[in-house]
Amino acid sequence: MAIGSFRRRALGRALGRTLAAVGVAASMLAGIGQAAAQDVTYLLPAPQSLPAFGPFVLAQQRGYFKAEGLNVTFQVAKGGVDVAKQVGAGNAVIGGGIGDTSIIVRPNGVPVKTVALLGGGALMQLVMDKDKGLHTVKDLKGKTITVLAYQDTTYFALLGMLASQGMTKSDVNAQAVGPVNVWKLFLSGQSEALASVPDWTAQIMLAKKNIELIPSDQLFKSMAQAIIASDDTIKKNPELIQKIVRATLKGMKDIMADPAAAAADFVKATPELAGKEDYVALSFKLYNQYVYGGQKVLGEMDEARLSALQDFYAKEGLIRSKSPVQDLYTNQFVK
Repeated sequence: MAIGSFRRRALGRALGRTLAAVGVAASMLAGIGQAAAQDVTYLLPAPQSLPAFGPFVLAQQRGYFKAEGLNVTFQVAKGGVDVAKQVGAGNAVIGGGIGDTSIIVRPNGVPVKTVALLGGGALMQLVMDKDKGLHTVKDLKGKTITVLAYQDTTYFALLGMLASQGMTKSDVNAQAVGPVNVWKLFLSGQSEALASVPDWTAQIMLAKKNIELIPSDQLFKSMAQAIIASDDTIKKNPELIQKIVRATLKGMKDIMADPAAAAADFVKATPELAGKEDYVALSFKLYNQYVYGGQKVLGEMDEARLSALQDFYAKEGLIRSKSPVQDLYTNQFVK
């Protein structure tokens, strides 16, 4: 009996040591898994609560970044040019911009490229007050048009639309009023038109304003949003860029497939929009209709379109010099 009891105690101690060892090993493995998650700063040109950043936020909310082994933190810069400068300087791995961004900043020595273009359409939409008899670009002669800023790509797209109709900025009264007044002044009747984006257009449509909407790319081939990275990171860490692009494009595909469900998850990630699911869903539908579609390969840049856009910027004096078009983008991460 004593021998049996001794053996049972010995076996118990051995089993305890084994279980303890298994627990330590599991903890070590968990620690290794946690350590493997790479911290990434994703720089945005404006607050992430804007539906414009749906693909980025959905990739975070639905775990697509995490599945790629990434621990992503969003930070807000002072507009798209500042994003490019920070990314180019190595202060952030990746950033959100416009397909035009590299055209604008590379002549100033900022070494960034577009690594994915979020749609084959254009971000900017010309929205006009239909009740004032405005239906075409030519109807805007002498009218007040609100714009975000004179150095913003939506304003440049407006210039392109005017030029397509033989007009210049001197033919209209363009007022730079910031990201809120750009649509609020239009709603209050203080402007006849605005250089809009789907986020603002949705606000106007929800207010039941009678509008005429012309997507900029009907007259001028401006660009959609883009993911930008530095030449240095593309060269030294292409695997990281691939993971970020892959996850973000999954978020974009989700919005294209089911904007209402995507809106619900977007609002979960941005509590300040609680109760505004209808606004987000409408914004996403507008992105689907006017921006995200039209690409044979999701995320792919159209080189001919990019080259023509750069030619316009140079002609209008918006850039000091042109860059080799191959320096402005790469499609290696979307194939």
